[in-house]
Amino acid sequence: MNAKKIERQFLDTNILVYAHDVSAGEKHIRAKNLLENLWLTGSGCLSVQVLQEFYITVTRKVKTPLSPEKALQVIEYLSNWRVHVPGPVDVLEAIRIHQHLKISFWDAMIIRSAEVLGCRIVWSEDLNPGQYYGQVVVKNPFA
Repeated sequence: MNAKKIERQFLDTNILVYAHDVSAGEKHIRAKNLLENLWLTGSGCLSVQVLQEFYITVTRKVKTPLSPEKALQVIEYLSNWRVHVPGPVDVLEAIRIHQHLKISFWDAMIIRSAEVLGCRIVWSEDLNPGQYYGQVVVKNPFA
């Protein structure tokens, strides 16, 4: 039997937020479709950082916020994905990425988490689409 290798893909917070923000129009539709595809293929990856940022953003910062209970349900569901839990070594590596690539520390943590999980793609609206950060390439589902 020839099993197809799943290409792991990392989802940045902004894409996850758009997928659950019904007031985001076309971005909501595209992000939701991407999220569903990652579910179906089993290729979706996240980090604890993404889950934390998601909770704060969807319960406080979007036009139509989710209730804390609904956000909790979403996070429980997403916890079935591969989720990176950074440790001190990851923080040190993210600092090195931040210094070397001149990106924000938080973006460097996203890149580090994607690397640790073996992802080759990071879906993000914030990082430069098409740019490689080491072995990780950024894709923007809205571009």
